[in-house]
Amino acid sequence: MDIPHLMTSGMQGIRTTGDLVARMMYAKNMKLDKAKEYVAKKLGLDTVEIADECIMRDLREELGIGTCTGIPGAPRGIAAKMNIEKLLDIKINSCELFRQQLKN
Repeated sequence: MDIPHLMTSGMQGIRTTGDLVARMMYAKNMKLDKAKEYVAKKLGLDTVEIADECIMRDLREELGIGTCTGIPGAPRGIAAKMNIEKLLDIKINSCELFRQQLKN
């Protein structure tokens, strides 16, 4: 788990799109440039804008995909991860596990 943490920290993590880019790198075995392009396309931005903290703060709040600081009423934790799943068209193991636990 050290490498994903290192990667997302180096790309500003949840302040911009580092966590989303890292998810695509691991989930779909994408190279960094392709992962950035994919995330930018899904967000409707270009690859330069996904590294801008001001733009991403507002967009992350609007899309409900998590922010650094808690915002009352905004999705966080597993709810934010489920929104990320939908946005990026991927499956996140913790979300799958949560859904299975809800069924039981």
